[in-house]
Amino acid sequence: MTAIFPSEEWLEGLEAKLNSDQRYGAIAKNWEGDLFFFIEPDGNLKERLTFYLDLWHGKCRKVEYKPQPESYPNPTFTLTATYTNITAVLSGNLNPMTAMMTSKLKVKGSMGYMMRNVPTVLDFVRCAQEVTEEIL
Repeated sequence: MTAIFPSEEWLEGLEAKLNSDQRYGAIAKNWEGDLFFFIEPDGNLKERLTFYLDLWHGKCRKVEYKPQPESYPNPTFTLTATYTNITAVLSGNLNPMTAMMTSKLKVKGSMGYMMRNVPTVLDFVRCAQEVTEEIL
């Protein structure tokens, strides 16, 4: 299933992809941590967008589109990017690790854990790219 980013259908498609993709499941088998995303408006996005993913041992246990930050007060990671930067990652024009190192994708949480799990991060991005049919 592919969908337009950003949308609830896209997030649900990503959840389905993460839960059915054997490669991601194997690579992410030791990952423990949820993610709260803030997509800051610019370009075609006119208001801040949030979404939440609970990732656990190669599976996605839950997603939520447009949650309030106070709904998940202590996520393992909080990721913040402008709409332009996140869509550059999703379209393959910006390497996710480069985005993190240059603060185009800001990460709040254990950078050491993130760096020890680079293959998981990169395969998560591969799955996100594969469900992205089009970018608004």
